[in-house]
Amino acid sequence: MDVRAFTVGPFQENTFILRRDGADKALVIDPGDEAEKLLGALEQLGANVEAILITHTDIDHVGAVAPLARATGAPVYCPKLEVQRLADIMGHAPMPGLGPYEGYDADHTVEGGEELTLADMRIEVVATPGHTEGHVTYAFPDEKVIASGDVLFQGSVGRSDRPNGDHQTLINSIATLLERYPDDTLVLPGHMGTTTLGKERATNPFLAELAR
Repeated sequence: MDVRAFTVGPFQENTFILRRDGADKALVIDPGDEAEKLLGALEQLGANVEAILITHTDIDHVGAVAPLARATGAPVYCPKLEVQRLADIMGHAPMPGLGPYEGYDADHTVEGGEELTLADMRIEVVATPGHTEGHVTYAFPDEKVIASGDVLFQGSVGRSDRPNGDHQTLINSIATLLERYPDDTLVLPGHMGTTTLGKERATNPFLAELAR
């Protein structure tokens, strides 16, 4: 798998472009901002976007969805519980001065349990709520890669102190990922650097309770 990471926007969010090595079909995960930058990268790669995958609809993860979808014609997959938040991005902006960003009506919804084949890659959709109510993780089991959004980070976990978050639910979601996928699985998080499930199992202080 060819993984390209782009850190975009005021929240330094990670957008990922994934494709098979040298392939002309790609996926974009969580296009948070700077659509022109992402489109330029796709043009340089010579890759057509087969789908845009959204882990959750916080504004920093979806700000570039509408312009990217419009420019590429790619369908957008959104967590079922969060389609209204995607359609009304500015309605849940966490602070003034952001955007403006354009909302988007999702083409497809996911809620966990689906298996997709996109850009010639097999994708398992895993429900991982806790940071938001509908959050999903996109797993590529054949490549040993997961896109964890804002559930699991390098040495940390996602916030759960908001009305649509819950800490124990978040920890349970991470436990599901640790049980389901091997330790050498590469984690592509929504912020900060990449890591592996094994490294987080062994060193992440927020997961210490799972070891007991």
